[in-house]
Amino acid sequence: MKQYSFRKFERIHKRKDYLRIYQEGKRVNSKNFITILSRNQTGIQRLGITVTKKVGNSVKRNRIKRLLREFFRLNKDKLPGSNDIVIIVKNEIPPLKYPDVYEELENLFIERDDR
Repeated sequence: MKQYSFRKFERIHKRKDYLRIYQEGKRVNSKNFITILSRNQTGIQRLGITVTKKVGNSVKRNRIKRLLREFFRLNKDKLPGSNDIVIIVKNEIPPLKYPDVYEELENLFIERDDR
């Protein structure tokens, strides 16, 4: 049975980890997101999300973060293993629903695996 949870150890918490990922990682752009992937030594996938106040009020920012966490939670077995993934939300993002987020991020990670 698959593990569909998003555990605390699967999150990126520390600023030094974010800075390392920004420096060492490979960036992939899409319409609404910038994704940075960096190999890690932990053997697990970790997710970090960055949403600035320029995106909108707290309701909009939290909704986007919930959608991104849900994508990670349901699709972590399809994502590249043993990586730190940081998703940066671009400023002028329209209101999104889960199928929109799924389609955009799935295309990003499929392109990333093919390279």
